[in-house]
Amino acid sequence: MSETQTPGEQAVIKTSYGEMTVAFWPDVAPKTVENFKKLARAGFYDGTAFHRIIKGFMIQGGCPNTREGQKGIPGTGGPGYSIKAEFNEKPHVRGVLSMARSSSPDSAGSQFFICHGDARFLDRQYTAFGHLVSGVDVLEQIANVPTAGSERSTPIERVALEKVSIVAPA
Repeated sequence: MSETQTPGEQAVIKTSYGEMTVAFWPDVAPKTVENFKKLARAGFYDGTAFHRIIKGFMIQGGCPNTREGQKGIPGTGGPGYSIKAEFNEKPHVRGVLSMARSSSPDSAGSQFFICHGDARFLDRQYTAFGHLVSGVDVLEQIANVPTAGSERSTPIERVALEKVSIVAPA
């Protein structure tokens, strides 16, 4: 078993609102879990922000264009590659971690979202690959950040994604 496939590892997502801990589902999305862990270990997510917030639906992050000083449009960046979708039977309900993508099913790279509410219409169309085991209060706080913009999903204040750490389960 490789370093990225250690059983039971979790992600601690440190934000400007506190920490959320995610347990992975490598049984249904092994390559997606491996990709997320690889990016986290490389520091890819550190210093980015949650750029899309829709209360009752989800909070989205993982775009490198959200780092301070970056010129790209938030929500359009990635790691420079895409991964194959691993659609599965895990339901998109509150606290589920899933990959964001464009209209092409195999276009996910680094951007992810955490469901704030049930979003069952995404089931088997987006790759669910984990769920919150702690930090639902942080999810709630972030989901309640005021938003603006054409889709009313752009937070009016920076919601920092300070660091993502991969840790052994507590």
